[in-house]
Amino acid sequence: MPQFSFEKISTADRKKIYDIFSDYENYQKTSPMFFPSVRIRSVRDNVAVVEEHLNLGDDEFVIMAKHVTDEPVLHDVYVIGGDAKGSHIREQFLEVSQGTKILVDVDLKLKGKMKLGGLFSKNKYHQNYEEIVDNFIKIAEN
Repeated sequence: MPQFSFEKISTADRKKIYDIFSDYENYQKTSPMFFPSVRIRSVRDNVAVVEEHLNLGDDEFVIMAKHVTDEPVLHDVYVIGGDAKGSHIREQFLEVSQGTKILVDVDLKLKGKMKLGGLFSKNKYHQNYEEIVDNFIKIAEN
């Protein structure tokens, strides 16, 4: 299954970066090319269940995701249903002298025909997820 990690540095402060990355309610507005549809199902304290359409590579994933936040340090996304059930995305935000270091770990668990396609699309998934992160950084820095 596609697994990848990467890190980015932003000049924006950690709180601002965290606010953009954990603002799942506005993913459809800030990154419509990657999130054509987002619907909040429930929110309790620092946990939200969200129905998302996520475009990565040449695939559109329809997923039910549980967003768990630990402000302003951590944003975890657990895929609890849909095309990538069992997947986990972790975004950590660390203060550094230049601003904020963002550590991203992605573990995609693909199902059915996407499993076969995923063998050939790992680099596209990685590249597209980095584009999502770059877009969020750009928003935070402006």
